[in-house]
Amino acid sequence: MILVILDKAENHVKKASLEAISYAASLGEKSGQKVCGIIAEGVSNLGDLNKYGMSEVYEFKSPSYIDTQQWTEIISQAYHLLNPDYIILSNNSLGKSISGRLAVKLNLALISNVIGLKKNVEDVVIQKSVFSGKASAWYRLKNAKGILALMPNGYGLHEQKGSYTKILNLDINIPDSKIVLKDRVLIKGKTPLSEADIVVSAGRGMKDPSNWNLIEELADLVNATTACSRPVADSGWRPHHEHVGQTGIAIRPNVYIAIGISGAIQHLAGVNNSKKIFVINKDPEAPFFKAADYGVCGDLFEILPKLNEALRKAK
Repeated sequence: MILVILDKAENHVKKASLEAISYAASLGEKSGQKVCGIIAEGVSNLGDLNKYGMSEVYEFKSPSYIDTQQWTEIISQAYHLLNPDYIILSNNSLGKSISGRLAVKLNLALISNVIGLKKNVEDVVIQKSVFSGKASAWYRLKNAKGILALMPNGYGLHEQKGSYTKILNLDINIPDSKIVLKDRVLIKGKTPLSEADIVVSAGRGMKDPSNWNLIEELADLVNATTACSRPVADSGWRPHHEHVGQTGIAIRPNVYIAIGISGAIQHLAGVNNSKKIFVINKDPEAPFFKAADYGVCGDLFEILPKLNEALRKAK
């Protein structure tokens, strides 16, 4: 069995977890194992998960908020009850918080930042992103058991034909949390950065936070999520959850549009796995141009209004 840890938001399974199911289905096809999932109750469309390759889903009753220590205990109990060979989860904020704990608690090997699976070979060979996305490496698990943390937007969604997913109950003991939750503020209305297909990002070249309406307008026109460089977040121009880069959120969107960002190596390390990079910067020597697929050298305050107007007309 392959067990996928399903993360949810607003009563639906996150895109990153759907990618984990897709990867598990490919692994299951190679190893001859069925794909099962585990999730906190409250998601209505679990039966549709078979289109990504999931055979069964185990639901458990839980409090409204589950901390990382509780998640570790939940998955540990599920592991001993179901005895899977592989545990697969997304390497998002939840995955990063619990994968290391699980590896120690269950005495299992852990491969993080997984992006692929080698085809045309008999055994299981796993592809992992290394050196901040500059290269990839291939790994084998000696005992064909382990934890795989899949990089968000690293493998993609792969739908397949299948019947309805079977939904089962899992009776587990959830320990009381040692954390007192005072408040919880959920950011609504935009796709999370780790799951976004298109990201519009800006830096100090915007000169003042009052100019950010140009970025938000562009993001709305192309159905994108907004992001920023570290200096912008540190200055308080934008919230820290929008900071992308090596010290922020590492992303892999289909399209990354960088405006007024020079492209320091720390920023590039978090975005250089984007499938296409567009850069607007007035400095022809900006490092970002070397990493870009398309670049415009010019004043963003002249370019952006014209670009937004052209997009409005095109729509």
